[in-house]
Amino acid sequence: MMEGIRLFPINVLGKNVLLKPNLVEYERDTVINTHPAVLGAAIEAFRRLGAREVTVGEGPGHRRDTDGLVMASGLFPYLKDTGTNFIDLNLDEMRRVPLQSDFMGIDSLQFSRSVLEADILVSMPKLKTHHWAGMTLAMKNLFGIIPGVKYGWPKNFLHWHGIHESIVDINSTVRSHFCIVDGIVGMEGNGPIQGKAKPTGVLVFGDDPVAVDATCVRVAGLNPEKIEHLSAAGRFIGNHLEQDIRQIGTSISSVQTPFEVIDGFNYLRG
Repeated sequence: MMEGIRLFPINVLGKNVLLKPNLVEYERDTVINTHPAVLGAAIEAFRRLGAREVTVGEGPGHRRDTDGLVMASGLFPYLKDTGTNFIDLNLDEMRRVPLQSDFMGIDSLQFSRSVLEADILVSMPKLKTHHWAGMTLAMKNLFGIIPGVKYGWPKNFLHWHGIHESIVDINSTVRSHFCIVDGIVGMEGNGPIQGKAKPTGVLVFGDDPVAVDATCVRVAGLNPEKIEHLSAAGRFIGNHLEQDIRQIGTSISSVQTPFEVIDGFNYLRG
């Protein structure tokens, strides 16, 4: 974990770091959530790199009992052992922020105050397919910074205004500073909840969320240029074209593991 973060010019010395995992739902023997061991390693790494404070925050899109989800998912022991605070972003104080793009057709959204005040926001999703968005990665993971107490479960307001449109508007306004994707065991098929475990054996690090997501899509054997929100975000938020992404470490071809997708998304393989 430490080696992956150090590959990038991210200075965390004396900074307040907020780790945003993908903590959606809990079902036994599934791979829905960011693995707690990956979060535990990230907590340790950012502290060793000199962060003033490391906090974990999430606003789950399905369960309203976030404390119960933290316990059931296995995350609580890692928080307890490291003395790390957890913030329920669904219930956090809110601050209205003007949107920096206009895909949803609205001018502003309420965001979690803790997210806005963090010096460094780290998006830590699970590598998964998604039955509406194609794939859910670092950018889609930021749905969890929109308070459910204001916008409903499973963030109904965002769904009504379009999944792809919401992803782009949120990420154009609040951009994660760093991303760590848990692809050690991903999810294929009918994700993000009912899919099958897909051993992939990767952690993907990056300081451009669009490039990180595009790289993960390629690892899954799919074409990011055919995913609507990635194609749009690639025009003004970050890089999605392979020739524009500076790839460090293991090549995509050496770890590429074709993922199954549901009917209707086979065109993503082109």
